[in-house]
Amino acid sequence: MLVLVLNAGSSSLKYQLMNPETAEVKATGLCERIGIDGKLVHEANDEKIKLDVTMPTHKEAIEIVIETLTQGEGKVIDSIEEIQAIGHRVVHGGEYFNSSVIVNDDVISKLKKLIPLAPLHNPANIMGMEIAQQILPGKPNVAVFDTAFHQTMPASSYMYAVPYEDYKNHGVRKYGFHGTSHYYVSNEAKKMLNKEDSKVIVCHLGNGSSVCAVRDGKSIDTSMGLTPLEGLIMGTRSGDIDAGVLSYLMEKKDMSAQETVNYLNKKSGLLGVSGISSDLREIIEACENGDERAKTTIDMKCNRIKKYICSYAGMLEGVDAVCFTAGIGENADLIREKVCSGLEFMGIEIDEDKNKVRSDENREINSDNSKTKIYVIPTNEEYVIANDTYKLTKA
Repeated sequence: MLVLVLNAGSSSLKYQLMNPETAEVKATGLCERIGIDGKLVHEANDEKIKLDVTMPTHKEAIEIVIETLTQGEGKVIDSIEEIQAIGHRVVHGGEYFNSSVIVNDDVISKLKKLIPLAPLHNPANIMGMEIAQQILPGKPNVAVFDTAFHQTMPASSYMYAVPYEDYKNHGVRKYGFHGTSHYYVSNEAKKMLNKEDSKVIVCHLGNGSSVCAVRDGKSIDTSMGLTPLEGLIMGTRSGDIDAGVLSYLMEKKDMSAQETVNYLNKKSGLLGVSGISSDLREIIEACENGDERAKTTIDMKCNRIKKYICSYAGMLEGVDAVCFTAGIGENADLIREKVCSGLEFMGIEIDEDKNKVRSDENREINSDNSKTKIYVIPTNEEYVIANDTYKLTKA
């Protein structure tokens, strides 16, 4: 079975053609600058193709993806009939969805109601589904939600200490994100531990970052909240901050509420503190060259991660494994080392040599004396989406 996985952003479209039964990836790619000038990067047959193609809307982008998959040097299938289903990443499923679902009018309607909770993401996700239904008529579409994995959190984890009617009337609560990644990585960790009653902490560290406490394969708490702004320090997001800072900034900088939220989402985090970049690689390089702000930025980033690990270890009443994943988690050995340093009292002890090894495989980087396992597990959100699509649509 071949599943086309789509992840539609406001001006981008990531895609992957995969056989979930074998985990074979036929092709992967990215359409960027949709509505501007249009650029396509397509990888298949051990080759990378880059094209400048006009994409006024996502409809043209998906049409170009189909054309590239079936024609020319990027061809991997003979016709669109070989695509048996389409899986969509959806950022926010609210309380409506605690698992993946086949897309129908009711699903679309509910996702539209959730747009106020994810105004940048859900409209693009919905658009991707509706266009796929037009271009690939008769093919089942499946929605896979970033928030679904976290629907197992207890009320004591997802509630905010605001009047209860704000939760009942306006949906003010923690939803959490990166759920497909946290599910995949925690499940891989459970296999590596070879125990069902596992206590796992997953650190998904990329430009967007979150930590999740997973007991027996279920999320019991996570660092992101109502929106992806809460929690860790990220590329351009502030993460946890005193709510009083918002009103203070609004007064001092004469900003509206929306401008202040935008400020915390797009101008803060690593970029705001370092003054260098939202890319951690550039900040690490500056730190190595003696930049004190860069050093402070890295220390802040690692201290925030460490705080969540310690907090979640307490909630889990112990921890069997700490897992690092995503771009930073998988590749930045300095960050893993600094996060784990000082946690020996919790039985977390990293092996410096193992930590420096680069690999695309799941690997253990703890010392032989460590009571807690430390894993680096490359995430595979596309596989989760493709596999859920397969399970829901197979004959």
